[in-house]
Amino acid sequence: MSNSGEQVKGKRVQPPWSPPEGTNVPQLRLYNSLTRTKELFVPQSGNKVLWYCCGPTVYDASHMGHARSYISFDILRRILRDYFKYDVLYCMNITDIDDKIIKRARQNYLLDQYKEKQPEAAQILQDVLTARGPFRAVLAVTADPDKKQMLERLDAAVSAALQPLQAAMESKAAAEIVQAKAQVLLEQAKDMLADWLDHQFGSQVTENSIFSILPKYWEGEYHKDMDALNVLPPDVLTRVSEYVPEIVDFVEKIVSNGYGYESNGSVYFDTSKFDGSQQHSYAKLVPEAVGDQKALQEGEGDLSISADRLSEKKSQNDFALWKASKPGEPSWDSPWGKGRPGWHIECSAMAGSILGESMDIHGGGFDLRFPHHDNELAQSEAFFENDHWVRYFLHTGHLTIAGCKMSKSLKNFITIKDALAKNTARQLRLAFLMHSWKDTLDYSSNTMESAVQYEKFMNEFFLNVKDILRSPTDITGQFEKWEAAEVDLNNCFYERKSAVHEALCDNVDTRAAMEEMRALVGQSNTYIASRKSAKLQPNRLLVESIAVYLTKMLMTFGAIEGSEPIGFPVGGKGQDMDLESTVMPYLKVLSDFREGVRKIAREQKVTELLQLCDVVRDDTLPDLGVRLEDHEGLPTVLKLVDKETLLRERDEKKKMEEEKKKKKEEAARKKQEQEMAKLAKMKVPPCEMFRTETDKYSKFDETGFPTHDVEGKEISKGQAKKLRKLYETQEKLHNEYLQMNQNGS
Repeated sequence: MSNSGEQVKGKRVQPPWSPPEGTNVPQLRLYNSLTRTKELFVPQSGNKVLWYCCGPTVYDASHMGHARSYISFDILRRILRDYFKYDVLYCMNITDIDDKIIKRARQNYLLDQYKEKQPEAAQILQDVLTARGPFRAVLAVTADPDKKQMLERLDAAVSAALQPLQAAMESKAAAEIVQAKAQVLLEQAKDMLADWLDHQFGSQVTENSIFSILPKYWEGEYHKDMDALNVLPPDVLTRVSEYVPEIVDFVEKIVSNGYGYESNGSVYFDTSKFDGSQQHSYAKLVPEAVGDQKALQEGEGDLSISADRLSEKKSQNDFALWKASKPGEPSWDSPWGKGRPGWHIECSAMAGSILGESMDIHGGGFDLRFPHHDNELAQSEAFFENDHWVRYFLHTGHLTIAGCKMSKSLKNFITIKDALAKNTARQLRLAFLMHSWKDTLDYSSNTMESAVQYEKFMNEFFLNVKDILRSPTDITGQFEKWEAAEVDLNNCFYERKSAVHEALCDNVDTRAAMEEMRALVGQSNTYIASRKSAKLQPNRLLVESIAVYLTKMLMTFGAIEGSEPIGFPVGGKGQDMDLESTVMPYLKVLSDFREGVRKIAREQKVTELLQLCDVVRDDTLPDLGVRLEDHEGLPTVLKLVDKETLLRERDEKKKMEEEKKKKKEEAARKKQEQEMAKLAKMKVPPCEMFRTETDKYSKFDETGFPTHDVEGKEISKGQAKKLRKLYETQEKLHNEYLQMNQNGS
């Protein structure tokens, strides 16, 4: 074979083909809690991704902590599915059997029964005072500062409601007044009373249906909240109550494999036996937490912590797989007697039933790592006799509220419904996108304002591009010649796209991706402004390509719904978004007509017509969701915007104008007051200016200049020098006043 570049029969041999250098494409890496590092993402079965996510325990309203996890996982899921094109099977559970649910359902039932009896005011007062005894005993020994503060707030609220009722009863107030104050007390003390009633009568609540009503209701509310947040539903939803037979089988297999043991009708996982196995190790996620009794007891549940239960275990590190039901708890049949599932086993059995012996991704909140996920791992690997039940563990970061810890148990939480009353689902999602999914996110006014401004910035760009694309042109006119400005913008476009891709490959870093997208819009805005200032049309295809790309990315992130190729949909969720093409031709006719009227009105100096045109722009069209922007020497810009956004902008503009007017009036008033004060001062002759200050001076010379202070002491030379300057200044002012009067006469 001839070497490269040799001559063969008069012809030059071409060198072998080689790829260009530096073409390594970034690959997706995810932060894996199992290794505490970013790992190359390699699914077990080609393009298929098996994903299990810990769902909510449904005993109360969903809050922003839930939103933190489920919006974050929704973003990750959409990006893996729609950007990286993986075939994702997403499975999530609903925990509807749990200590928290049992206790809350029992308390709600007993409190409702109590209220149905319509107790008299005296009975309510007596019961609250009785319930307050054990409550205050718990308060006295509570060491956790956050929990103590919560209990103190409740105690203070009860005290505030107790005093008016006691005073009304002592003063023999009218019966309806006394009863009204008793109802206020009942409302403030309901948690305290419910706990007291539960301690007395909880063991008598035996009907299983009582324990299903509460989770069924709150599961429905959870799904409504997720739909409102535009969180995709799971491909598979599992409920604990529907998987009790599978859970029993799962526990039996763990016992038969030698990693579980029965004790007094309960079954426990033998952590020492498992950890001592050559094949296994316990607490892979947080090994340093082994032995943390507080965390372990929280994992077992409030109803499962007692001296009897603790004595049933071989080791305090062991955890319940199956709990023998006590009086006042729901129960199901099992080989060990009537009982109910432990918390951790629920996820293992359900995930194993759907996804098999190994999954690609397991997701949950950061606080679930230990003991919940470590116990899930141990019991599942004990069941399947493997050491790879989960390949990648993803944990979302905590959510704080204005820097403070958020907790449902501490009653320091904001419900999703409350959050959506202040901001839209898109704005909440943008706030999450602007932070790393694995780090702590602070939900505060500053965080949300940043999201609102980002949305506004992007929306204005989309509206401007739509306006550019509406400019009339024939089919060949779309293909304008590229100058240096277009080449520069296009280079920026590809650089930013590449940077977004690198960010998403780097542990799905949406924060960096969003910043790159913001920078792309900033560069595009500069280009558009420079073209317009030169009275030139921006390149339509180029700005359209950029807007379409940004729209697709925001769709991928779940921040845009609908099918419009460019921008945020107008009119809200669920509406047909072809509004733009339907109404714009009519609005363009109106805009052109208005522009013609304004031109004639300016030429003929008919101010009334100009004012009417302003009313159409500022008052009429915003009510219809239409924004008109007048630019000197350029065509009017038409934009379709959400009506609420325009009305808010109009209100803010009016508010700013009113504040500006008030400031102007206040400045004029102050100026007038200063001038009046100056005039009044000018009227005073210098010989009289000090004579009125009898609290400072007692003697004066013939010109009215002070010689002695109020105590009769002679004025010092230094003080006299200062007073002389004031005297001379007043003399000058008074002479000006006399001169003004003389000129005026």
